[in-house]
This record gives sequence, structure tokens and C-alpha cells, in this order.
Amino acid sequence: MNGQMEQRTVLLALVGCGTIYVAFEHPAFGTALSVGVGVVTLVHLLMRQR
Repeated sequence: MNGQMEQRTVLLALVGCGTIYVAFEHPAFGTALSVGVGVVTLVHLLMRQR
């Protein structure tokens, strides 16, 4: 890497920050959103290994 952040890293950081904010402000919606993000992450990791 040449010192610049990849777009993917920035996107993941923004999604993580957004999820944390929603979880603090609206606990019920934040829980569902966190589970959704976790499932999408798991699917992404499983598909990446193939």
C-alpha cells in the first residue's frame, strides 16, 4: 500500500460508525441492523474464500 486508504476500508469504517450510532440512538433497530451487517459480512467472507 502506498499510504492511501482503499475505498473499501473507508466504506467499511463508515458503515461500522453508522451502525454504532443507530444502535445507540434506536436500540431495537440497531440490533436488527447489527445482525444484518454481521450476516452480510459472513457471506462476504465465505464467498471470498472460493
